[in-house]
Amino acid sequence: MHRMRAYWHYMQYRRRHKTVPSCTRDIYKTSRTLYIVEAALEYFVSLLVSGAFLAKVSTHLGISDSLTGIITAFVSLGCSFQMLSIFINRKNGVKRMVIAASILNELLFAGIYLTPFVPLPSGGKAAVFVVCMMAAHIIHQMFNSPKIGWYMSLVDDHKRGVFTANKEIISLIGGMVFTTVMGNMMDRFEAAGNLIGGFVVCGITLFVLMVSHTLTFIFSKEKPQETTENSGAFLPKVRALLKNRLYVKAVAVGVLWNIATHCATPFYATYQISELGFSLSFVAVLGVVTSIVRALFSRRMGRFADRHSFAKMMLLCILLMASSFCVMMFTVPQNGYVFFTVYTVLCAIANAGINSALINLVFDYAPYDLRSEALALQRTVYGLGGFFAAVAVSPLIAYIQGNGNRFLGIPVYAQQVTSALALVLTLAVALFLYFGMIRNKKEGTA
Repeated sequence: MHRMRAYWHYMQYRRRHKTVPSCTRDIYKTSRTLYIVEAALEYFVSLLVSGAFLAKVSTHLGISDSLTGIITAFVSLGCSFQMLSIFINRKNGVKRMVIAASILNELLFAGIYLTPFVPLPSGGKAAVFVVCMMAAHIIHQMFNSPKIGWYMSLVDDHKRGVFTANKEIISLIGGMVFTTVMGNMMDRFEAAGNLIGGFVVCGITLFVLMVSHTLTFIFSKEKPQETTENSGAFLPKVRALLKNRLYVKAVAVGVLWNIATHCATPFYATYQISELGFSLSFVAVLGVVTSIVRALFSRRMGRFADRHSFAKMMLLCILLMASSFCVMMFTVPQNGYVFFTVYTVLCAIANAGINSALINLVFDYAPYDLRSEALALQRTVYGLGGFFAAVAVSPLIAYIQGNGNRFLGIPVYAQQVTSALALVLTLAVALFLYFGMIRNKKEGTA
């Protein structure tokens, strides 16, 4: 009897110190799996409303390359609305709000492909197209942060890195298949002289994705909120952040980077379709290449950052992006398939580390208890910078194309000129990062 009692006390001690597995069932296991599916479905939606797919619709509507570039930059502008997510009341959970926002957001995206059927003149159709794009991105950004907070709260902190990597790999693999299928489908409809039919299929596909996406939310569980956020303290927190010179520099690097890239990249989608003459099948192949390269280099970039710092990884990525803009300066229809592929590979390697660097630079220099506000503030300024950069450059695009693809008397495509501008600005960002942060050892940013 004494031995049995001693064994019982021993087992109770092990349970209290979590040295034996608990018999409690993990009620969030299915929800974590659904999060992986949800992320993949959301990625598929984003693929259909960006890049060459979006350019195909805008070109059909007669929207100019300059305006298409601005519309593409709405993705960046939408980031600025992340600030509003801080004021969302999460006391009773966010699941219902996220579901409603997701349905509305994806119905608006589906509406983009139905724009050609709207009984309005071409100008009216273009206006509907723009409104759908802008409203969809704003809604998405406002509720994306609460959605991520909901799902990531279901993941063990010690397994977050592995879980995130697995989630992204599934999305990338699925995205490769999805873009290939949809690209081939659109090309077949266009070859048959029935591009409108392709738009209908894309619209139906987005609707099916919306229904599937909604079901992942409905069947996912939400953890009860343990604390409520104090939105009233937001402004004092912003003032505290702005007094932090290291944080301000980190934000400046991200904003300058977004300005530099948005002088060129939003205008590449129409360049692929119009001037370079790429089919959507080839664009889908480029998407596959991008996914493979990013998957191969993501962990390498992470190890480089762990060993040398995120600031130095950011510098490496910026220089890679600068080299890709240099390639784009010389990309013309005669060499487009080769040169644009080289650009795609260099850009994919850079992007394998750039997003992580932008976030972690903020996390490195912002106080721990202000990280959420710090990231929201950075994304707000970051988004505004990129959008207004695209707006500022669009008249240059229109001027060069209206002048018969000539600039300063030199025959050149508009996207070659904007690539040169992006190259100069990107190198300027690299200099600011190197001399303002990496070499400034007194501030401890190396």
